[in-house]
Amino acid sequence: VGTGSMTDPYLPLEAELRLTRWAMEVVERYGCGFTVITKSDLILRDLDLLSRIQQNAKCVVQMTLTTCDESLCRILEPNVCTIARRVEVLRAFHEEGVPTAVWLCPLLPFINDSRENLLGLLDCCREARVKAVVTFGLGLTLRDGDRQYFYRQLDRYFPGMKERYIRTYGSAYQLPLPHEKELWALLEQSCRKADILYKQEEVFAWLQSPEEPGGRLRLF
Repeated sequence: VGTGSMTDPYLPLEAELRLTRWAMEVVERYGCGFTVITKSDLILRDLDLLSRIQQNAKCVVQMTLTTCDESLCRILEPNVCTIARRVEVLRAFHEEGVPTAVWLCPLLPFINDSRENLLGLLDCCREARVKAVVTFGLGLTLRDGDRQYFYRQLDRYFPGMKERYIRTYGSAYQLPLPHEKELWALLEQSCRKADILYKQEEVFAWLQSPEEPGGRLRLF
């Protein structure tokens, strides 16, 4: 069972309603595997439950990391916990035997796509002992509607940046990073050195595998 792909399952109201925890209790009751994607440290409240799921099936906690610059993080991801706090959360789950993964996205052209930022994020992944990093290409996609909102935010926080995007990409849906090949080579080298899964097919094969703690496979 997976959650978090379309919206964060740990919205602030979850602290009161506990609907996500209730759903995970159902997952545990029926012995299913579970994965969650979130930016919230509220997930630590459910560490006990997620640990029990991992003991009986498979559980993976996934968090997004965008930038090592906390002030920039506040612009790109308002109203969520800091990157440093997310690293603490990932480390806590690893110490409890729950495997973790990081989504390195979004990397926005000309904003958080520097070599220094990527290396910093990969250092965070290594520090937190994550099993895998997830990327769908290094860059950004913009649909109509999303594009207009995004450009308004660029005007608000990065004056002149909208015009640079328009000159570079026009109205394209896919916005690859200008130095995508260089950054991908850097990611590949760093992940190999740290023994972190990074190839998309390998990451999702691992996420979907029935592997249990200690590498055992549940056959029945």
